[in-house]
Amino acid sequence: RIPVPRQLPPVTARFIDREADRRALNALHAQRPAHAPQVLVVSGLAGVGKTAFAAHWLYEHADGFPDGQLYADLGGQTTDWESGPVSPATVLEAFLVALGTSSVPAGIAQRSALWRSMTSGLRLAVLLDNAFTAAQVRPLLLGTPTGLTVVTSRSNLTGLRVDGASVHRLEGLPAESAVELLAVGGGTRVEREPAAAREVVRLCGRLPLAVALASAQLALRPHRSVSALADSLSRGLGAVDTLRVDGEAVMRTALDMSYDVLPDESRALYRRMGLLPADRHDLSLLTALAGDGEGSHGTGHAADIADTAVDALVESHLLEETGPGTYRFHDLVQPHARRLGEELEDPGGHERTLRRFVDWCLSTAASAESILTPSHRLPGHDLPTGTVAPTPLDGPEEALAWLDTHRNGLMGAVQHSAQAGWHSSCWRLTDLMWPLFLRLRPSEMWIEAHRLGLEAARRSGSRQGQGRMLTSGAIGLRNAGRYPEAADWYRQALEMATADDDVRQQAQAVSGLGHVSLLAHRLDEARDHFEHALRLRESIGYRRGAALSRRRLGETALAGGDLATAAEQLRRAGTELDSLGETYEATRVLALLGHVLDRGGDPDEGIRRLREALARFRAGDARSEHWEARCLEWLGQAAESRGDHGESVRHYEAARDLFRRLSPEDAERLDDRLRQP
Repeated sequence: RIPVPRQLPPVTARFIDREADRRALNALHAQRPAHAPQVLVVSGLAGVGKTAFAAHWLYEHADGFPDGQLYADLGGQTTDWESGPVSPATVLEAFLVALGTSSVPAGIAQRSALWRSMTSGLRLAVLLDNAFTAAQVRPLLLGTPTGLTVVTSRSNLTGLRVDGASVHRLEGLPAESAVELLAVGGGTRVEREPAAAREVVRLCGRLPLAVALASAQLALRPHRSVSALADSLSRGLGAVDTLRVDGEAVMRTALDMSYDVLPDESRALYRRMGLLPADRHDLSLLTALAGDGEGSHGTGHAADIADTAVDALVESHLLEETGPGTYRFHDLVQPHARRLGEELEDPGGHERTLRRFVDWCLSTAASAESILTPSHRLPGHDLPTGTVAPTPLDGPEEALAWLDTHRNGLMGAVQHSAQAGWHSSCWRLTDLMWPLFLRLRPSEMWIEAHRLGLEAARRSGSRQGQGRMLTSGAIGLRNAGRYPEAADWYRQALEMATADDDVRQQAQAVSGLGHVSLLAHRLDEARDHFEHALRLRESIGYRRGAALSRRRLGETALAGGDLATAAEQLRRAGTELDSLGETYEATRVLALLGHVLDRGGDPDEGIRRLREALARFRAGDARSEHWEARCLEWLGQAAESRGDHGESVRHYEAARDLFRRLSPEDAERLDDRLRQP
């Protein structure tokens, strides 16, 4: 089973005070309405610590939300790459996948409805970070009084207040607490110069991030006085006046100061990281960046240089460690790093940095593909020697976690490659991201990446690349319910494969057309396509593909009520997939065959196979809650047909409980069945 989501960002060990704010938020939470969902808004200036406070408060109340805690950064403070705030549709897709749905609708209205259905009755906490407008938040709100939504924003989101939200404005730290935070880096100097310390925290607006950066400067310069720091901050152009508005100028002053005292290697790495269209950075990538250009002292020492440079950035609070060897910029630091990169890196260095980033994405995505979907590897397209070394990935779980963590950076690399005219890199990276699309199913990213990849393959003159983009992209369109467009992409792929005499690609396109027809319940048309694909695959000895075609033929026969043909095709498919070690596909066939046998007059054998498949779907390589629910429903039907009402109800209820998170329509269908006498 999928784990209960616990997505809240980690809290710092140096979280100081906020006792009054805790009590205020506790009081608002205690006033929650009995029959309406509760929404709490934490607003405040940039750098005031809204995210840290909200996450800390939710951790303290974790016992009240046993069904999980979801988190999304809505990008209300982002300015890089002209991306703007994150769309509610994208956030809903991630939330639905995290809760276990196997099929995400295409439209935002449908996603929002499914979100409310799946979370109905759940004791769930949702943290929506960096909200831009009330309109951005509304589609993401829970529809159940058992859950809680906490929103952070620079604005008060008055529109949500009209809807019943409670707002708590987070101010700067109390002066004593801010001085205590300054003393973390300043030590006894803060005690010796109390007036200067108070002046520093005043100039920082008592904002935790600004004070922490000032504290880091004292730590990095152990002989610098607090008075000198206060003088430096006060010389920032218009710092005090701007601080009174929104605090931005003091943040820029503090960031510039943090940058100025860094070692050469750290400054160079900081600038180069700022140029990247990524929100996560691996140490292996940073090693590649540190080993390029000034201050590298030779690429043989790049790893040591990167370690030292990263340590200084983390120590200066310019970089946050989010996991072992994984880092991110704070929202306010990223634009600063980008500005310095654009101003101080020469054009050649700028391009070199982005080329290394794209090459790192290619090499690590290729490694993940070889682990997760080795049969997808495209022959004749190995990466050239000398490509940036990939991040080491130890097994399927680590490979999938890397793809999930870096999905935005990978997409940024695809987009930049398209913009820069690196056409081969664009479509090759899209193709290498196949296990990301297959396992995590980010439908909007899937479709956009393949549109860019298809155009890039055409511009590069790669017909093989065009074929891969068309067939893989068509699957994304099909999963999003865009059947006519998916069929059009499959037809284009078929025309190209036929002209190129590429039999395997022809079979892939024909099978895709058959799947679209099956989903539309055009069974004769689907059968013709699957039989054609089977002949093509058998003609070239493609055993796995032939077995999958037989499974599709079995599903088509089952949909048409021809149980004998369905059983025959599924038996052959299962035998072949077992011999090939295709555990997941073989278990799906086992479950389908059990259902067919139960309906076709051999219930004992059918139930035995269904129970065996159920056990496989609950644990191991074939684990799947969706197929677990299907097996339970089919076992319920088998019990009902032999008159065992109690067992049928137990199976139906278990299947319904799983479907409530995966497919509300199926859950409603089972509710209707359970209500029948």
